[in-house]
Amino acid sequence: MADEQAARDLSLAVRRLLQAGRGMQAALARKLSLRVTDVQALDQVVSSPEPIGPGELGTRLGITSASATVLVDRLAAAGHLARHADPGDRRRVHLEATDHAREDVRNALGPLLAEMEAITDRLEPEHVPVVLSFLDDVAAAMRAYDRR
Repeated sequence: MADEQAARDLSLAVRRLLQAGRGMQAALARKLSLRVTDVQALDQVVSSPEPIGPGELGTRLGITSASATVLVDRLAAAGHLARHADPGDRRRVHLEATDHAREDVRNALGPLLAEMEAITDRLEPEHVPVVLSFLDDVAAAMRAYDRR
């Protein structure tokens, strides 16, 4: 168990990581000539374990459904998102990132991903489960905070 100072240090390190993540999103948006919200939307669509529609996307991004519709229209017109009818309810639409969008993001993030892989390679194998557990627990705490 971490002492009080270690807990503060870890909390600040997580905060710096989150700030760096926001900066990385802004840099990615610039590289792709997109808005930060567009990058966040693509990330939500790609990383969602279940298909999501424009309404759920708006909720996740903290924007109105009207704004989400405009955002989806913009990304679809640019060839980044595709709409698919829900097979169980034809009135509902699911969003999917296009291969074009995935490739653009992968290419733009290539150098960062390579650097992150090199950092990961420096971890001692016995430390990997501890780091993964810590990061998963922090992510779970953040998701719980979001739900409250």
